[in-house]
Amino acid sequence: MLSAARRYPMATQYSFLPPPQTFTAWCNSHLRKAGTQIENIEEDFRNGLKLMLLLEVISGERLPRPDKGKMRFHKIANVNKALDFICSKGVKLVSIGAEEIVDGNVKMTLGMIWTIILRFAIQDISVEETSAKEGLLLWCQRKTAPYRNVNVQNFHISWKDGLALCALIHRHRPDLIDYSKLRKDDPIGNLNTAFEVAEKFLDIPKMLDAEDIVNTPKPDEKAIMTYVSCFYHAFAGAEQAETAANRICKVLAVNQENEKLMEEYEKLASELLEWIRRTIPWLENRVAEQTMQAMQQKLEDFRDYRRVHKPPKVQEKCQLEINFNTLQTKLRLSNRPAFMPSEGKMVSDIANAWKGLEQVEKGYEEWLLTEIHRLERLEHLAEKFRQKCSLHESWTSGKEELLVQKDYESASLMEVRALMRKHEAFESDLAAHQDRVEQIAAIAQELNELDFHDSGTINSRCQGICDQWDNLGTLTQKRRDSLERVEKLWETIDQLFLEFAKRAAPFNNWMDGAMEDLQDMFIVHSIEEIQSLITAHDQFKATLPEADKERMATLGIHNEILKIAQTYGIKLVAENPYTVLSIQHINNKWESVKQLVPMRDQMLQEEVARQQSNERLRRQFAAQSNIIGPWIQTKMEEISHVSIDIAGSLEEQMSSLKQCEQNIVNYKSNIDKLEGDHQLSQEGLIFDNKHTNYTMEHIRVGWEQLLTTIARTINEVENQILTRDAKGISQEQLNEFRASFNHFDRVRNTYKNGMMDPDDFRACLISMGYDLGEVEFARIMTLVDPNNTSVVTFQAFIDFMTRETAETDTAEQVIASFKILASDKTYITVDELRRELPPEQAEYCISRMTKYIGNDAPPGALDYISFSSALYGESDL
Repeated sequence: MLSAARRYPMATQYSFLPPPQTFTAWCNSHLRKAGTQIENIEEDFRNGLKLMLLLEVISGERLPRPDKGKMRFHKIANVNKALDFICSKGVKLVSIGAEEIVDGNVKMTLGMIWTIILRFAIQDISVEETSAKEGLLLWCQRKTAPYRNVNVQNFHISWKDGLALCALIHRHRPDLIDYSKLRKDDPIGNLNTAFEVAEKFLDIPKMLDAEDIVNTPKPDEKAIMTYVSCFYHAFAGAEQAETAANRICKVLAVNQENEKLMEEYEKLASELLEWIRRTIPWLENRVAEQTMQAMQQKLEDFRDYRRVHKPPKVQEKCQLEINFNTLQTKLRLSNRPAFMPSEGKMVSDIANAWKGLEQVEKGYEEWLLTEIHRLERLEHLAEKFRQKCSLHESWTSGKEELLVQKDYESASLMEVRALMRKHEAFESDLAAHQDRVEQIAAIAQELNELDFHDSGTINSRCQGICDQWDNLGTLTQKRRDSLERVEKLWETIDQLFLEFAKRAAPFNNWMDGAMEDLQDMFIVHSIEEIQSLITAHDQFKATLPEADKERMATLGIHNEILKIAQTYGIKLVAENPYTVLSIQHINNKWESVKQLVPMRDQMLQEEVARQQSNERLRRQFAAQSNIIGPWIQTKMEEISHVSIDIAGSLEEQMSSLKQCEQNIVNYKSNIDKLEGDHQLSQEGLIFDNKHTNYTMEHIRVGWEQLLTTIARTINEVENQILTRDAKGISQEQLNEFRASFNHFDRVRNTYKNGMMDPDDFRACLISMGYDLGEVEFARIMTLVDPNNTSVVTFQAFIDFMTRETAETDTAEQVIASFKILASDKTYITVDELRRELPPEQAEYCISRMTKYIGNDAPPGALDYISFSSALYGESDL
């Protein structure tokens, strides 16, 4: 059976092998991990047991169970198991048979060990697709390139002076060797320094002898390759761990920055929503003040809100949208799940809250102006009511006492007739005052309908006048009835006194009405209205000559009475028995009328001046608003054109937008000036302007939209630059994307508005070479239109195209990096994290990783797999 064991053909490649101590040291460097070692390489592998153990250690795999017997065929069987395992790894053994190993053939044993070294220590070394030997040599050249006096060209004489080995160690562990103190003329010292440091600090046993290397013209290539490969494996693992740690630090830094941005967004959104929540009830409070002054103070408070308090919030809202868009872009670029703000704090929620605020704000301003207008009307009516009441109460004073006296019972014939005529004159006078009483009642009714604050006093006074008026009517009728009963007793009457009384009373009433009209208050809002009042006043003045003729005619009657009395010696009573009006009374009142005329002229002219001033304010406001309104629209169109222009680079586009933004900022003084003119108009109670279609509200809304649009557009271009740079997208690719988008940008039959509908988007993708089925297109639409708005924005289109053309780090890459730091374990310890990562990133991981669940881990082990998945939204961690 032994002679039938497999043998391998002999070759000459094992004729020149390094000394046994090199291979012995190499084998022991691995066997120590299993708690054993060899003393004599040609003897200790003969039974195959330690040979099988060596293969298990260096491969990490289990070999078949060894035979426990000590006879020769047991040993051959164990060696054959080792040789079979080597062959299973794709190694072609040449001239090595189990019998030679069992018999202690030194050449065959060393050849077998060299084969194992080639397969398990050198063959896996590959740099830039080179062979193992060339890869190891290229690695050494790159690592030692910066060092003086080192030029690695081979694995023999390039290593004789020891500087190459020292350079390898210093490149990876500068703390172990002071390379500046090494001398090229001390090769033995250099070599021994490298051997001692490698054995003490790097766990690489001393496999070579410094004197042998220095004193040999061409050192053994296989021995040096074997020794140098140990450095590669020692340092390559450290480099791999460093690369893995760097990748993890980069991922964690992105996550920490994104979390900070999320916290800042949540804070700013909460503060803005809280301000809106506090402001809306104030604007919804429509409890009117009772005085004009108090309402004007409310209007001034509202102006302060528009000028001082709201503008910073407009900026905060705009900045919030910019922060949100930037954050989402960063999350997409880092392959993280999209940021979902707390409930009620989405950008759309804030936009809806802002829209609600502006609706309430607009209603509040309209209510303020309407209420001020109403109060102005109320105060005007109240003052008019008081004037008419005072005139009426002055006229009715004492009338009831006169009507109830019975002076006619003891009067003479002439006196009775005089009383009758006097009463008729009173009735005429009473009828003339009926219109005033009706006016008083109508004004009181209007004040009630307009909810006048002191309506109780108004109603009480009006009711008193109406009750008194009804009583006067009753008493008048009663007195007439009494006088008519005794009228038959009277035969004559002084015709001239009677004629005077009849003529004087209407004239006196006319003068009362004229004085009332001349003192009547008025309120107008335009030059046309005041001109109408001036025309009416001029017409009144034209009637004064005729009125003066009537006065002279009345005076003529009185003069005739005096002439008759004087001619016929009639003794006149002190007063006209038919009227209380005297010549002096009529003349005095006539003088009053003439004095009121120029006063009325002055009032009307002053109002003309005020209306002319208001008209200037209207024209001044219109002149500015008719410039500012179109300017804002033009700027909006410029921004739109810049955002879709593909003629230049993103940087040129950004420069144009920044210049446009600066122009807008510089234009702010024009808005402020217009606000000042608008305030002057409101203070002048100017509520309309026929010279312009632009109201201050239109300008404000347009200005705020312009500020928001330029800031949002700049942010979109910044995000495009960020996307381009982060994804490695060239300017040409980006221009191609923009050109394709612009060609199909015609959503809802409106071209170039920055959106595509699904059909145009499908056509755009097909034009770019995508072969789309219904299922694939539906999947793409969920990416570019997650909210089902039925439109695809330019930013969503760019994000999709960059995802299609660029690579990002993935959860699998991060897991692989952690696995390197954890030495291939499925868990990682706190000590490993703190050893491999910077303090901040290490503590970040420790605070967020969950406890590892499994029996194969020490207490406190952490689960890096679920943590890595959670970074990319692939778990619920």
